[in-house]
Amino acid sequence: MKIAVAGKGGSGKTTIAGSLARMLGRKGHGVLALDADTNPMLGVSLGIGPEETDVLMAIRQGVDSGEVGHEPTVAGMIETFGRDAPDGVRLVLASRIEKVDPGCPCCGVSPEQLLRDLEDDNIVVADLEAGVGTLSRLPENGVDTLLVISEPTVKSTEVARVVSSLARERHPATEVIVVANRINSEADREFVEDSFGQGALIRPEDPAWTAADRDGSSPVDPDDGSPAMRAVESLADQLETRIVVPA
Repeated sequence: MKIAVAGKGGSGKTTIAGSLARMLGRKGHGVLALDADTNPMLGVSLGIGPEETDVLMAIRQGVDSGEVGHEPTVAGMIETFGRDAPDGVRLVLASRIEKVDPGCPCCGVSPEQLLRDLEDDNIVVADLEAGVGTLSRLPENGVDTLLVISEPTVKSTEVARVVSSLARERHPATEVIVVANRINSEADREFVEDSFGQGALIRPEDPAWTAADRDGSSPVDPDDGSPAMRAVESLADQLETRIVVPA
């Protein structure tokens, strides 16, 4: 199952992507967390820490620097360039280049190529770049589920509408779920419901998550029973029902 997380920069998509990956890992699933953002911070949200996240080697940069050799297969890329995170999650950073399919898989790797070529043996949780860039380049129905993260603000909901509209137009078989993030009040809830309808999932504002963002840690570790984490766990439960176990 391939899950992508998109939204406006600063909407909380990376924190939700990392927390969701760990919740699914705790349920016993093999989870590959793919950081497809040009400013890769998914490692922080997974609990690896800001210092180690900063030095993690992306696939393209590793080959370019000569620190590692070429890898002809996606499985090899994950093994060579990946990093283990808590709860059995494997983190891989992607890197974008302009030339598509240049011959060598790891030299030509891009987020959309990795999402296309990754096998369905594991759950993939991909933190996309902010906006619609990677989503616009994905092959038709390149992911099974798209989580669109939106805060209760005009700017954030407008980006979420554009992302949702593009996904439904170009990826009609992809399930689109809007996640309303940092809901502080009934007014926030009403704003989101007016924007997206009552089908949007609600993740309440939570001091534990605010502290984790401030400290560069994962909100799963200090308080995995916080209100926001319970909302993410509920989302993980919902997504788990859609997982197709290979025969």
